[in-house]
Amino acid sequence: MSRKKSEGKTERKRFSAEFKHQALLRAVRDGVPAVARDLGLEPAQLYAWRAKAQQQGEDAETQRLQQSETARLKREVARSVRWRAWRRKLPS
Repeated sequence: MSRKKSEGKTERKRFSAEFKHQALLRAVRDGVPAVARDLGLEPAQLYAWRAKAQQQGEDAETQRLQQSETARLKREVARSVRWRAWRRKLPS
């Protein structure tokens, strides 16, 4: 017995990052349903792209905040080390 391949399945389309970015910009201007119709996409696909873009933006913001906090803490540790060294030099 051999199995037949499903004829109803189609290959997934792959879209470039630039295409997604331009589609999202249009969606902001013209609305998701209209842009989805124009591009032959499901509105849910545009909503998913938008959510992913927002998540990536939040991740970048979180990373920037963590880097700034790390730099602040390193400065504080360096200041504390200098202060302790100065205190050791004082006569008892």
